[in-house]
Amino acid sequence: MHIPDGYLSPQTYIPLIGLFAGVTAIAVKKVKTEVSARDVPYLGMAAAFSFIIMMFNLPVPGGTTGHAVGSAVIAILFGPWAATIAVSVALIIQALIFGDGGITAIGANCFNMAVFMSFAAYYLFRLFSGRPGNKRRTFFSAFISGYLSLVLTSVLAAVEFGIQPLIASDGFGKALYCPYDLSIAIPAMALEHLLIFGIVEGLITALVVSYFLKNEPDLIYALRKGGKKNNE
Repeated sequence: MHIPDGYLSPQTYIPLIGLFAGVTAIAVKKVKTEVSARDVPYLGMAAAFSFIIMMFNLPVPGGTTGHAVGSAVIAILFGPWAATIAVSVALIIQALIFGDGGITAIGANCFNMAVFMSFAAYYLFRLFSGRPGNKRRTFFSAFISGYLSLVLTSVLAAVEFGIQPLIASDGFGKALYCPYDLSIAIPAMALEHLLIFGIVEGLITALVVSYFLKNEPDLIYALRKGGKKNNE
C-alpha cells in the first residue's frame, strides 16, 4: 500500500502533494473545533496504533506486501478530519525515518490512506449503521467500513501507479516510472486486500468500535454526529 519512490511521475505526485497539503490545512482547523481536550490523548494513541499496525507488512505472492492501516477505526471514533491528521503523522514518520513509502510519494500515500480511506470508512459506517444503532449492527457496520475502505484505497493506489506507463514514457514507449499497467496493478493490489488484509482491517475496526460502544459509547464520533442512541 505504501507507494515507494520511483513509481510515480512528477505529473502525479506533485498534484497529490498539493491536494494533501490543502486537505491537511482544512483538517487542522476542523480538529481544533471538533476534538475536545478530553479526546486529545486518545487521538495520540490512535496515531501510535495506526503506526504500529502499518509496520506489520506481510509479503504476498506477486512481489507486493499488504497491511492494515487503522484509518477506519480512527475515523469512526474521532471523525475523518482527526483521522486524516493522526494517520498522516504516522505515515510521514514511517517515510522519513523508516523508509516505508517514498519521500516523493508522501502526498500520494497520505492522501490515499489518511484522507481517502478515512472519509470512505466514515461515510460507509454512517450508511450501514442505520438508525437507531444497536450492538450487532454497529459491529457489522464497523467491519464493512474497515473492509471496504481498505479495498477501495488499495484500488486507488493501484490506479495511481498503474496509469504511469500511459502518462510517463520515453520516445520508444518505455515506462519511465512504474512499469506495470492497470491490468497488472489493480489485480495485484485488490486481490490481496479483498481476501486477506481487508478482513483484518474490518475485524480490527469492528472489535475496537465494539469495545468503545460497550465502555465509552459517548466517545464514538460517528454515532454522535449521526444522532443515534447507543442502545441495545
